[in-house]
Formats: sequence, C-alpha cells, structure tokens
Amino acid sequence: MIKAFWLPFLLQHLGGPDTITAYSLEDNELWIRQFIQLLLKFVWASSIFLRSWKSRPLNIITMPMFVTGLIKCGEKTRSLRSGSYNHLENQDAPGDPGDPGDPGHALAHQPPDQLCRIHGRPESEKYEVENIPSPGPEVIDDYIPSPDPRNESILVAAPLQKAFEFFPKFKRLFTDVVLEPTDLEQSKSFFNNISWKQAFEVIEIELGFIYDIFYTKPMKVDDEWGLVRRFICLFSEISTFIGFMIIDKHEYSTTDVIITWLLLVGAIVLEIYSIILLCSSDWTMIWLNKQGKTRVTRICKAISSCRLPYFFPANKRWSDSMAQYNLISYSLKNLPIKFSEVWKFFCIPRMLDECSSKNSDVPKYLKILIFEQLQKKSKHTPGIKEAKELCADRGKRTLEEMKCFSTLHWSIDGEFDKCILVWHLATDLCYDTDLNKKSSPAKKSNREASKLLSDYMVYLLLKRPLMLPPGIGQFRFRDSCAKATKIFQTVKDRNIQSCKRFLLQVNTEIPPLKAKGDGSKSVLLDACRLAKSLQSLETEEEWNCEKKWEMMSHVWVEMLCYAACHCPWNGHAKELTNGGELLTHVCLLMAHFGITEHVYLD
Repeated sequence: MIKAFWLPFLLQHLGGPDTITAYSLEDNELWIRQFIQLLLKFVWASSIFLRSWKSRPLNIITMPMFVTGLIKCGEKTRSLRSGSYNHLENQDAPGDPGDPGDPGHALAHQPPDQLCRIHGRPESEKYEVENIPSPGPEVIDDYIPSPDPRNESILVAAPLQKAFEFFPKFKRLFTDVVLEPTDLEQSKSFFNNISWKQAFEVIEIELGFIYDIFYTKPMKVDDEWGLVRRFICLFSEISTFIGFMIIDKHEYSTTDVIITWLLLVGAIVLEIYSIILLCSSDWTMIWLNKQGKTRVTRICKAISSCRLPYFFPANKRWSDSMAQYNLISYSLKNLPIKFSEVWKFFCIPRMLDECSSKNSDVPKYLKILIFEQLQKKSKHTPGIKEAKELCADRGKRTLEEMKCFSTLHWSIDGEFDKCILVWHLATDLCYDTDLNKKSSPAKKSNREASKLLSDYMVYLLLKRPLMLPPGIGQFRFRDSCAKATKIFQTVKDRNIQSCKRFLLQVNTEIPPLKAKGDGSKSVLLDACRLAKSLQSLETEEEWNCEKKWEMMSHVWVEMLCYAACHCPWNGHAKELTNGGELLTHVCLLMAHFGITEHVYLD
C-alpha cells in the first residue's frame, strides 16, 4: 500500500520543475504527444491507487498529492502548448487580440488610463501611449523616453518596463511574423535616445522573456489562478506531510518509511525553492513595479536580500561571453607528432578539437562599438526600404566611406564563409604585427574588438554553422589548416609569432590555382594578400595604424550584422538554451533599430 502512496510523487516529478519544461523547440511542437503520455500515466497511477484502496488513513492523505501531480502535469502541457510555433503564430497574427493567459498580453492590452498609470504619466496624456505618429524620420527626434518607474527599490525597473513593453511585439520575429512599421518607429525612437548599456540591458531582459516562453513555465502577469495553483500545491504537500506524521506507521518497513519521508521533504523543499525563484523572477518584478506602495518596496528589498550566492543567485540572463576559435593556433596544434596513428585510433585529435575553442567575456568597448555603429546606421536611414538594404552589407559601406573599396573590394566578394576566413587570417596577421605599436586606449580597443570578432565569427562558422548562411566554410577551414600546417613544418622556430611572420613573407603574386592546387579550398594565399594590402595602407596611403584598425573593426561589425540578419530566428531561439550568443543579441538590437528584413512594407 505504501508503494501506491509513492505514485503521486512520480506524477509530480513528471510535471517537471518550473525552470525547465522543454529541452528544445521540438519538444514544444510535440505537446499533444506529451499530453497523451501524461494522461495515460495519470490514468495508470489512478487505477493502481484505486485497486489498493482500503479506506485507511494512508489512502486518504494520498489524495492531496494526486491533486498536486495533476496540477504539475497540466501546467507542463500548457507551457509546451504556449511555446509551440502554431500557438505563437496564431496569437501574434495581425489583428489577433492574443491569449489573455500570455505574459505579454496583460500589459499590451491594458486600457489607456491603466497604461498611463503603469508608465507614470498623467491621465491627460493617456493617448500618447496609444497614438503613435505615422512612420517617418522626424519621429525619432521628437520621442521622449518614458520616465523612470515609481518603485525605485527594483534596481532594473526601467529596463524591465521597456523590455516588457517591447516584448509582445518583437517576440513575433521568433515565429517569422513580420513587424508593423509603427512598432519599429517607436522602438527606433527609444533606442536612439538611450545609452549602450541601457540598450543591452533591455535586449538581455527581452531575450530572457523569450527564453521563458519557449523553455519554462513563466509566471503569468496578473494571473491570479497561477498563484492559487502554487499555494494549492504547497498546501497539499504540507498537509500530506502532517498527515503522514500523525498516522500509525508500524505496519510498514523502516526502509519504506524513510523513503516516504525523503519524498515528502524533497517535494516540499522543491516547491518552496520554486516559489522563491518565482518571487525573484522578472515577471514578478514587473508585477511589483506596477504597485506604488510602501509594503511593495519592503517586499522588493526582502527579495534582494534573500538572494544567496549559490542557492538564490541574482538573475544572470545570459553567459555574457563569446567563444573564440583561431585557425593558426589550431594549425600549430595539428602538426605531425609521433604515434599520430595511435592518437587518431583513440579519437584524441577529435577530443582536442572540441577543446580548441575558448570563451572570452564580451568587453565594454565591443558593446559600445556595436551599439554606436547600429545607432549611426539607424539615424542615417530614412525609411524601411533603405533599412532592409543595410542587412545585405558586409563591409562594402565601410570600405566606401574609408575610400579603400577599389583596393579591397575583392576581399568581401564571393561566398560569406570565404570572406570570414580571409579577413580572420588577415586580422590575425596584422594583429601580431601591430601589437607593440603605441596607440591610445580608445584606438587600441578597435584592434582588440577586431580580434575578438574575428575569432568569434570563425567559431560560429565551425561550431554553429546553422547560424550562418549556407556554404562550404568547414571545407575551406580544413584545407586552409592543411596548407598552413604544411607551411609551418618548414619553420624552424615553431612558435605562433614566427609562423605568422613567415606567412607575411609568402609570395602572393603566384596565381591562386597554381599555389593551392586544383580542388583545394584553401584561402591562405588570399588572406596573406589581404594582410599585405592592409599593411600597405600605412605605407602607400599614409594611413596611421589607428585609422586602419578603425576601418577593420567597422568591417567586422558589418559582417557580424550580416550574419545576424541571415540567421533564421528559430536558430537564435535554439541557442538560448546554451546560454545565448552575442549574435542573437545583435540581431534583436538591429531589429529594435529598424534594421531588419522582417517588417511589413506595403
């Protein structure tokens, strides 16, 4: 009989924790199958429970746990359905009022006077929230950012408010639903009047909301029934715990009793933990932000003080890092060694290849560079059609502005994966050459940003190829590595600096077909040619080192933006489970600046 008492705990754990409902986007699409499986398991557990019914106290205290298990399974199925593409597309279709249960619906469909109260505006100005001027460049300069929220105890209240305001509109992108021009103009106006730090905070929070919709059980704003379900579950578990404490347990073995205690205590601890995490979530903070009362301030401070470093950490919405992968470093590791056949037999080279990438924090100067470039493009783009054309730029605009397009245009033509590898190798060679040159900290950041973006783009090319336009980048990388490894075998001092200096001495006048052989996809010769052309800008065009790296950093930002625009939005959504990619943040930031192809154009 006591084993039948354990069945509701199985149902409860099948419902899963609040922080994980789907491990991939495909799980959401299979919500019907998941629902049928959970339903059959519930019927199976209920039948076993009914067959073991003997009108004893243990049977009676089992019933509250069945209620908890049913609620957990129902919430999981509902969350999976809410994260499916069909549901989101129907919900985000133009003119669709949306699902009242959706987190983004509560604020987006408030009456004007309520919206004014949330935004901290007087009721006399309430129609300023609803009536957005018709699209046009003049709107950008006339926009006045919303005042800071009243509840200053919430540290990120202002970014939370704006992220939640944009979230219902821009989540459409992740289901391939186009944006309305009025949405873009409002977003452009806001982002053109804030700092880079505020912009990245809003994007970070907004992507956190997107992650919650696809992969977790998000707290529904103004969802009283959600709160009721939480307390029903907790009350059921505590009442079952007390009931088991009271009843006579002598007829059960000590082992079974200990297991039962562990199940009960574990269920209560997990429920309390999930409630605490819920109280510190962004959804809860948004709800608290709408309250302008003293007791809410105390609650916010209590939540902040209860965030312990390990058990209840402050929300870290993404890894804030970018992986790095370097072709020359990989080629040096790939040099022939003794017993190489034995290494290959045990797949050691493949394991070393998996460890070849390293992570680097996204520095402040790189975020500033990306933000300023996008802001500049947005302000100088008069309309939607011109903004769409920016998505096709991958260095041409910068080369034309710097008046070196005629010299370097060949390096950005052709397949995108080839451009990445050519510019990656050239950037790496120039970086070591200019490493010891004196430059101001501001200009030095352009060099460091170029190196970071260069290695990051190669990482995407090799480890996240589905996030880039289709091509043969992995074959080009393999052939380029083979060519570099062959060259490095002739270098006496095989440290990385000597090898790079040797590459700069390669004769680039040889026709590429003769140099690399028919069928080889190596870009090594083209990269050496580009590196020499970049270095010649200082000697022949009288550029200084700082100007050269400024141009190179801007080219890399354009390449990053090109990759971001041409990555499918479901590809961005999939990477959220791995901690998020800088590419996804850049893509959503571009959309907020109006630089996107997913906009309705009559």
